[in-house]
Amino acid sequence: MTRLLSVILTLCTVVPHCAWSRDVAQTTLPRTTLKAGMHLIQAQVASTPEQRSIGLMFRQQMPVNEGMLFVFETPAIQCFWMKNTLLPLTAAFVSDDGSIVNLVDMQPQTLDSHCSTRPVRFVLEMNQGWFSKRGLQAGARLGGTPFVDRR
Repeated sequence: MTRLLSVILTLCTVVPHCAWSRDVAQTTLPRTTLKAGMHLIQAQVASTPEQRSIGLMFRQQMPVNEGMLFVFETPAIQCFWMKNTLLPLTAAFVSDDGSIVNLVDMQPQTLDSHCSTRPVRFVLEMNQGWFSKRGLQAGARLGGTPFVDRR
């Protein structure tokens, strides 16, 4: 039995997808500050496939001006769902220059797919209503380090 436990623990250090680590919210990702007009956003940055797949799952709450910025390697149609996500969120699909392409409200714990209307590299998830309460809609531009003019 000790040998089996040793093998399992070894596998869990090599393979980060152990069953008991899957239902824990990730709250220690790197952070960046983004600007939306006069508003500042403290965004956790999910840049690896594993970080992006967990996203905001299992979060019980999120501060008002906090969100998660998903960063992909290349622009593509990005689609998100809310499996194991407990908070209602709004996803802003964002182009390389920081322009919001489209916004989608997403309901907790659903498998409905919510996609960008054109290829993007960034998706910013905030508490549902955050963008609308600040009058931000498609075409608004976000600022911050990730959104560098790549021309």
